[in-house]
Amino acid sequence: MTIININALGVTLGASLFSDLSLNITRGDRIGLVAANGRGKTTLLQCLAGELDPTTGEITRARGLRIGYVAQNLPEAALGQTLYDRVLAALPAEQAEYEGWRVDVVLDDLKVPYDIQHKELGALSGGWQRTAMLASVWITEPDVLLLDEPTNHLDLQRIGLLQGWLAALPRDVAVVTTSHDRAFLDETTNRTLFLRAERSRVFQLPYSAARGALDEADAADERRFANDLNKAQQLRRQAAKLKNIGINSGSDLLVVKTRQLNERAAQMEAAARPAHQERSAGEIRLTNSGTHAKALITLDDVPVETPGGDLLYRTGQKWILPGDRVVLLGGNGTGKTRLVMLIAQALTDAAGPVKCAPSVVPAISDQHLSQLSDHDTPMTAITGAFDIGDQRARGVLAGAGVEIGMQDRKIGALSGGQKARLAMLVLRLKNPNFYLLDEPTNHLDIEGQEALEQELIAHGASCLLVSHDRSFLRQVGTRFWWIRGGKLEEVASPEPFLAGEMGAAPG
Repeated sequence: MTIININALGVTLGASLFSDLSLNITRGDRIGLVAANGRGKTTLLQCLAGELDPTTGEITRARGLRIGYVAQNLPEAALGQTLYDRVLAALPAEQAEYEGWRVDVVLDDLKVPYDIQHKELGALSGGWQRTAMLASVWITEPDVLLLDEPTNHLDLQRIGLLQGWLAALPRDVAVVTTSHDRAFLDETTNRTLFLRAERSRVFQLPYSAARGALDEADAADERRFANDLNKAQQLRRQAAKLKNIGINSGSDLLVVKTRQLNERAAQMEAAARPAHQERSAGEIRLTNSGTHAKALITLDDVPVETPGGDLLYRTGQKWILPGDRVVLLGGNGTGKTRLVMLIAQALTDAAGPVKCAPSVVPAISDQHLSQLSDHDTPMTAITGAFDIGDQRARGVLAGAGVEIGMQDRKIGALSGGQKARLAMLVLRLKNPNFYLLDEPTNHLDIEGQEALEQELIAHGASCLLVSHDRSFLRQVGTRFWWIRGGKLEEVASPEPFLAGEMGAAPG
């Protein structure tokens, strides 16, 4: 049964985000909505939720349909509320008075610990804030659930919980999800909409299979376009021959035939539709300056401790060699960040128990992109740190996806995706030979994730990275270190860790 009908929908906000989009959403649909950053995913969800009017086309909703929209960011006004009170406030006042028990049921389903429930949202992590937003929407019993980047700020354990929660939803509830997490989309969707400025495509497949079908469809479009143009050129050549014969023979019939052939060629050229070309959101390019050192980083049974001095684990003897791409695995609180901080300290001031080769040129990025200041502009961030002129700086920024109009605005005004691409540009300009990356795919769209993967692999980059993105760490990692049982163990594959985390119950 169709519950939402989208007909010839289009939105223009300065530029056309998408146009002529038609789609039926039926009960029980699990739709993955995929597009690059800034290409209209959130805008489409807002249109579906009734928060934004489209420029063209129409949306028809079933009578009495309840739509629940979980946005990306918690309203600032909610930061002073406790998680529990935020969910309770989603109920009408008279219902909240008599049915407050429903809050307990929803929070129990989402495995929210009691102490977390009664803390102010401003004191909680982004992951718990997102859980509060989801609970606040779900308690209203929607028929359609719209999720905008639901895995942002979630660790693997919470992602696994969310996957299980979605799988257990009533079968008649429709879910539309935007996400850059390819593995999550594969697990939670059965249809995929690739949103484009023109000719968006829908496949009755989860993301990875749909991506293969999309590539085949685009290739077929490209062949069809080339074939149509070739036929039009043949008609024009035939018309040119007849024109010469007609002129030489004085035949009016051949002159008429020549005009008809040219008209047919023009019609074919006008009808020929070129294959879709994705507008790049900006290149991600890395460099690897190389080094003759045998070991870049040496860990000689380094103790890794809490800020209070309690021992978490010892590293044993470990080395990171040129060309190694080491993925650090471990659950929350096991000490991944503490080890990253020890290595970062050694790379920046050569202090502490971690040993670095003198020839190491580091590039460090944490998950909060703290190497960027929100008060700088992209131009001052580049020209102040590197000896390049304004013209080249503007060129490399544009190439990284920071358009001219954004280059002199505060970095704080950039989108998460633009900040992530700017951060990767800053790292590249350092011309490093070792990358220390903590959640480098945060805010990167799928296109950006794939570009970063390709760059790390193609340049033989040496790195230690932490990531909750299963697709990314599987593609990039050549070695895997797992923190467990008070030790740092090297393992052959990340799969046992991933299987354990995705199935683990939260503590």
